[in-house]
Amino acid sequence: MVDEQSPAAQDSAAPSAGVSALLEGLPPLLLGTYTPKIDAKGRMALPAKFRSQLGQGLVMARGQERCVYLLPFDEFRRIAGQIQRTSVGNKAAREYLRVFLSGAVDQQPDKQGRVLVPQMLRDYADLGSDVVVIGVGTRAELWNKDAWERYLAEKEEGYADIADDVLPEVEF
Repeated sequence: MVDEQSPAAQDSAAPSAGVSALLEGLPPLLLGTYTPKIDAKGRMALPAKFRSQLGQGLVMARGQERCVYLLPFDEFRRIAGQIQRTSVGNKAAREYLRVFLSGAVDQQPDKQGRVLVPQMLRDYADLGSDVVVIGVGTRAELWNKDAWERYLAEKEEGYADIADDVLPEVEF
């Protein structure tokens, strides 16, 4: 007897129809830590779990703490729109917008799921071949591997200590 399952049942990673309906319209939720390589031509394969969320295209931009943001198009537009609404009379917002948008580059992954990390952004984040991609909710961040390890080691110390300040209303 052949056990015929639906495609969703065969693929445990696929959300059920009910979950898909609930998630429709919400921004992607990018999670986890991945260690792809940047090749000699500056290309990096997007983590497989991010390809469906970022795979239609993304924007790379200068991030905070010398990382590179990987943003789905819709999320990039949302952030840029918020900054632009405040920028007319706010000098700090104008300056931030100039730096943020001048370093932004839209990308379409190739058939292998690779994107070109522009030299300007590789220089900004000191990216060599060893990199880390982390999911940070509605965006991913691309880090120099050594810089990420130092950052994480430094911040993990205070992780529990700042929970009450950052998450006062969230109960675990």
